[in-house]
Amino acid sequence: MIRLHHCPETRSMRTLWLLHELGVEFDVITLPFDKTLRSPEFLELNPAGRVPALEIDGTVMFETGAITEYLCERFREAGMGRAPGDPDRRDWLVWMHFAETISQHTAALTQQHVAIYPPEKRSPLVTRLEAKRLEKTFNALEGRLTGRDYLLDSGFSAADVSVGQAVYMGMHYVRLEPFPAISAWWARVTARPAYQAALPKDGEGRLYPEAFYEPLAD
Repeated sequence: MIRLHHCPETRSMRTLWLLHELGVEFDVITLPFDKTLRSPEFLELNPAGRVPALEIDGTVMFETGAITEYLCERFREAGMGRAPGDPDRRDWLVWMHFAETISQHTAALTQQHVAIYPPEKRSPLVTRLEAKRLEKTFNALEGRLTGRDYLLDSGFSAADVSVGQAVYMGMHYVRLEPFPAISAWWARVTARPAYQAALPKDGEGRLYPEAFYEPLAD
């Protein structure tokens, strides 16, 4: 039994997308992005009060990088990972975990624009700095994707899923137009049925009410 505890448009979308790519049977429990995640019941699944929490093989996992590595090893036949000894193993690890480098800046921006409600408690300086830092991660990604269809020379993998989900969130703060290689890659990965299946469903609460957030003005 595999059961994913998920909030739409959060990091748990990374695991949801990967599960669809793997083609395995699983259930999804969709949760609101609110105090539900701090309930005693949920904290038994993820003591940090965050998603994802993945019930699998009689235990519970959290942390998307660990979940990605485990799922790719558990369902190796799907070809989403790169095993030790594979020429692309090192790059797979680097870019799969690079998703969190992107996401740390997105999380700071989401905190300012979405999670903090009173305008007087938001920091224009933080939004400008973090948007620039996020843009730098896009610059690194642009360099990697220039001349490549996917992040690895051997083709599509869970690294594209992890980074793709991070870009999905990051696009709320940095526009893709200045990045032609990312834009072309983005069109390829988002055309995949598994990505489409991981998008929020009608009626599900979304983390981002707006499509794009400019840095706050002083």
